[in-house]
Amino acid sequence: MVGYIGLGIMGKPMAKNLLNAYGELAVYDLNADIVKEMTDLGAVYMTPAEMGEKCERIHCILPTNAIVKDVLFGEGGVTSNIKALKYFSDHSSVTPDESRENYAKLKEMGVGFVDCPVSGAKDGKLAFMAGGDEEDYKGLLPDFEIMSINSVLVGPSGSGSAAKLVNQVIVNLNIAVLGEAFVLGQKLGADPRKIFEASSGGLAGSNAMDAKLPKILDRDFSARGTITVNKKDINNVLASAHSCDCPMPLTSQLFEIMSFLKAHDLMSEDHCAYIKYFETLAGVEVRG
Repeated sequence: MVGYIGLGIMGKPMAKNLLNAYGELAVYDLNADIVKEMTDLGAVYMTPAEMGEKCERIHCILPTNAIVKDVLFGEGGVTSNIKALKYFSDHSSVTPDESRENYAKLKEMGVGFVDCPVSGAKDGKLAFMAGGDEEDYKGLLPDFEIMSINSVLVGPSGSGSAAKLVNQVIVNLNIAVLGEAFVLGQKLGADPRKIFEASSGGLAGSNAMDAKLPKILDRDFSARGTITVNKKDINNVLASAHSCDCPMPLTSQLFEIMSFLKAHDLMSEDHCAYIKYFETLAGVEVRG
């Protein structure tokens, strides 16, 4: 049996895909309403300890590594009663060092660990970037293929988390620079929708532009990826970069922009709200 821990914005759809494919799934989340939604669809509620006893493979996606560690190694955690468990995959956005620590602890217990954070791809599908031993990756691959449009074993333990940090730098800076650029266009008196149409098919076009510019132009800042979550990821980027003496000047500036938005109580908005920082500086508002 397969288990899934963490049924939030990303976890619930992934868990539903597994349930639809296998016809059974063990689930756990602190939100009783989400658990009920899943059990009404045919899933079975289990505690982490029960999953360790009854599930061969377990996936999780949780807000922080501290929560992941508690679910794994805390009182009543997955490892408190290992019997069936062979593989554990963490889809959370954490640092490579944190992933390697969890890998080492589980390996001592005879359980394979793969760090496999996710990123949204085209058409709302997910891309998986995995780190771990090839045999463990292959053991989890049937599940990965069900939940993703693309799955790549990047390298040894921690490599998936490293790839996710790189991904978050590119995505977040892309969205931030869209804000800065379109504020310039607004100040110069050009129609932002026409700029979007003219730019999206050229080299300046990107998945980020296609996904975020329509929301900006409609002033729709309802969150799929909140600034809070992305600030946590960028903090992980900078911590990891500092640990290996890798300068990140642009990403450091983005972190300061996020801090500005936090001071203005905008952290629950979608990260396309980065544009509000540049709008504040320039004294304009970009609309279609």
